[in-house]
Amino acid sequence: MQASDIRNPTERNKLILAAVLGLVALLFLWWTFFGLGSSSNKVASTSGRQPTPSPSNRGTTTQTSAQPTGNTNELNLDDLRQVIYRPPASAPEAGRNIFVYYEPTPPVVRVSVTPTPTPTPTPPVLLASISPPNVYAKTADFTLEITGDKFTPQLRVVIDNTNELPTRYIGPQQISARVPAAVIANPGGRQVMLRSADGKLYSNTSTLSVAEAPKPNYSYIGILGTVHHIDTAILQDKNNKDTLNVQRGDLLGGRFRVTSISEKEVVLIDSNLKIKHTLALTTLGDRGNALQRPTPKVDSEDDEP
Repeated sequence: MQASDIRNPTERNKLILAAVLGLVALLFLWWTFFGLGSSSNKVASTSGRQPTPSPSNRGTTTQTSAQPTGNTNELNLDDLRQVIYRPPASAPEAGRNIFVYYEPTPPVVRVSVTPTPTPTPTPPVLLASISPPNVYAKTADFTLEITGDKFTPQLRVVIDNTNELPTRYIGPQQISARVPAAVIANPGGRQVMLRSADGKLYSNTSTLSVAEAPKPNYSYIGILGTVHHIDTAILQDKNNKDTLNVQRGDLLGGRFRVTSISEKEVVLIDSNLKIKHTLALTTLGDRGNALQRPTPKVDSEDDEP
């Protein structure tokens, strides 16, 4: 760097200008950081003032007003006092919060788990059909024919898993059994299956339907005859309330035959199903009124020889 020549007027003017600019810069920096004299006194006065404690505070406090000293830039330590706060003996009890309420614990929802059903094994013997599939209750013994596959002579016909019937083996696909009347005495369904004595061979089940047999829709309301011989019964049809005079051997409704007449009952036999039905004598009609019963003819003279 070359030294400036002071004897040169141009260089001398440049040096003077640079000095003036530097002085101006120093003044600007002083005003920025320290300010003028009045502002400095105000700042010093504000910074030296002791804050006044709140009147709500209880206890002994010392308040001292800061007074400006001769030197505003210095803090007077004598003006500072220790603030002693003494809290009250007991704080007031907090009031009840109306927005707080009890929420019951939600019940625990138990998820039911359905166990996976175990698949039923396929029976080793197939029962395809039974004949007859429907019978009437109180009928006589009958033969039940069973068809299927994989039949063996060791299989027996079992009804309702308890009644083992005498079984006749015809072939690998056919078996028959004699069903007694006691098994079908009451209406309902009967479960039929094939099973061996040791239980190793068994078949699926089939339902034998046992229906209630038709009943005569008549009421026995009177008799006609002599003291020693009663041969006519008076019956009333429950549907149309008509009365009928019947004798032994007559057929009612195309299927019920009169087999016996007495003062207590009339016996009818179903000509199709061979089922016996008994009608007891009653003197009351369907409406509860006493019916006129003819008086048997009594002729003592006719009885004498």
